[in-house]
Amino acid sequence: MTEHRPLDPPASTTIATIANDVGVSVATVSKVLNGRGDVAPGTRARVEASLDRHRYQRRTRRPPTSGGRIDLVFHEFDTGWAMEILRGVEAVTTAAGVGLSVAQLDGAHRPPARWLDALLADRPLGVVFVLSHLAEAQQQHLRRQGIPFVVVDTDSATSASVPTVGSNNWNGGLLAARHLLELGHRRIAIISGPLDMLCSRARAAGFQSAHDEAGITVDRELIRYGSFSAGAGHAHGLELLRRAARPTAIFAGSDIQAMGVLRAARQCGLRVPEDLSVIGYDNLPVSAWTDPALTTINQPLRDMAGIATQMLLDLTRGNEPATSRIDLVTELVVRESTAPPANPH
Repeated sequence: MTEHRPLDPPASTTIATIANDVGVSVATVSKVLNGRGDVAPGTRARVEASLDRHRYQRRTRRPPTSGGRIDLVFHEFDTGWAMEILRGVEAVTTAAGVGLSVAQLDGAHRPPARWLDALLADRPLGVVFVLSHLAEAQQQHLRRQGIPFVVVDTDSATSASVPTVGSNNWNGGLLAARHLLELGHRRIAIISGPLDMLCSRARAAGFQSAHDEAGITVDRELIRYGSFSAGAGHAHGLELLRRAARPTAIFAGSDIQAMGVLRAARQCGLRVPEDLSVIGYDNLPVSAWTDPALTTINQPLRDMAGIATQMLLDLTRGNEPATSRIDLVTELVVRESTAPPANPH
């Protein structure tokens, strides 16, 4: 059996080297590198393995400072949250004279193989992924094609090898709970996002920490997880507010979710903030126009998206970022939906 060892230095590796190692034609290796579909799966796997062994890297492209386009890929495109990301990306691409294409993955957090094949065939300058992640093999495939990528991710758990821009979710949960505790609330409910998303758990952890530092026990019956939708806020809100010992305040995982809570409060005959305080998350433009105007946690979505896009444009020019992870600060925005409880005891 022939022992396969990577060449040293890796820069000496050519397509011909890979073809000779695997026992296929140079054209076949080229097809794999270019994402062509007309290669047998077994052959493709052997070529990919050889590329990995030899640490083959396609020479980085250095496109002009303007022209071309980048792809913006959402895991799901809905609500004002996605629009804030889009506005942040578009501001940077417009200034740079770069085109922008927008796609979404129908709620999936990892693009399917067929989607990646189409992307490679279209060859954008680079890709900004929003709340979506590539498998390691997919990452390697894009890198070999010389297509850089950056992730906008509120989860704060992306691999250090992937340039990522996020925000401090733990601090957001801490600030929200501190605000309500300082107002005198002691029965505070939290409706966070999906349990399988780290950002949801991080906000809940910050919420818990604020109670710990105040020496107050969190009632586990007042903790809920669900989607960030208005429907989830409404459903959980009704359930919480119809309890015999209802909460005097609710911290929602998104502004949209908080709007569902506001509707639930009205249906239960409760006034906000006189009978119930409500605080949201994200500080979407619409949060200033609810009735009452929503107290919320500002997550600087446009800034996150703009910084991620600039990182991507730098990468397309061959400039590596100074750091692979940027977490922007979250801040409390006090409006009209929070007040001291009517009966603090």
